Amino acid sequence: MQVASVTNLTVKYGRKTAVSDLTAVVPEGCVGLLGPNGAGKTTLIKTLLGFVIPAGGSGEVLGLNVATQGLQIRQRIGLMPEQDCHIPGINAVSFVSYAGELAGMPAKDAMRRAHETLEYCGLGEARYRNVETYSTGMKQRIKLAQALVHGPRLLFLDEPTNGLDPAGRDDMLNLVKDVAVSKGINVIVSSHLLPDIERTCTSVIVMRSGKVVQQGLVADLQKTAGVQIEVELQLPSDAFGMVAASRGATVLSNMGTRYRLDLPINSLQTSEFVFGIAKEAGVQVRGFQPALRSLEDIFLEAVE
Repeated sequence: MQVASVTNLTVKYGRKTAVSDLTAVVPEGCVGLLGPNGAGKTTLIKTLLGFVIPAGGSGEVLGLNVATQGLQIRQRIGLMPEQDCHIPGINAVSFVSYAGELAGMPAKDAMRRAHETLEYCGLGEARYRNVETYSTGMKQRIKLAQALVHGPRLLFLDEPTNGLDPAGRDDMLNLVKDVAVSKGINVIVSSHLLPDIERTCTSVIVMRSGKVVQQGLVADLQKTAGVQIEVELQLPSDAFGMVAASRGATVLSNMGTRYRLDLPINSLQTSEFVFGIAKEAGVQVRGFQPALRSLEDIFLEAVE
């Protein structure tokens, strides 16, 4: 199932083309949107929200046309922008309730939901404080609260951990994961922090120069071509790498007791091959497993 899609999408600002002939599918779940500065991520989000009319191609969000049904789309989604969006002079519960009313909720329902959402986001005890008195971490949480108050089917998060310290970042990522898993809300996370995406998202879309250069499940993209394994030894050993190379394996990396090997296609079964190397090198193997590419590897491969 998909929550959004674009086909041959082209978006221009005057003579400048920001997105060119872009085709992508946003599946259900938590999806990461990656790309260097200028890749077209923000333009894509604005187009999906109906703020920018495409010059060519088409797009849908929750079955609604991005070119003609922008208002209906924005009523059904939640947006946590990168910039602060609070209104000075009002307290948190009034602000979140107002966001619910803007999405079309009756005032009483919006106020009830505001209390519930602030409690969920960890701001229950601070709900009557004016938002401008909040810390950076609290302001990030209230941005999430106002995006959730009306019960959206799809949530856009733009740099959700921006400006947070390690503890605050950890808490926010736990919240994002809970929203996607426990609450069953589809989420699109736009971030330049690859560990955040790797921790929260099951799928990614990688953009470069206004085009999609890689997309799919993180687990599928992390698989390596050929037979690559990671081996952990009991103690560091240079001999292990030399013996592995002499038997036709390629040592891709070595950090202390950890080796990453690319095995020859005609090697024996993996376990026999690894233990044969260890025996000849006179070392003990603690364990080994199939090697996976990191999200950083995937990103760099796509954008370079």
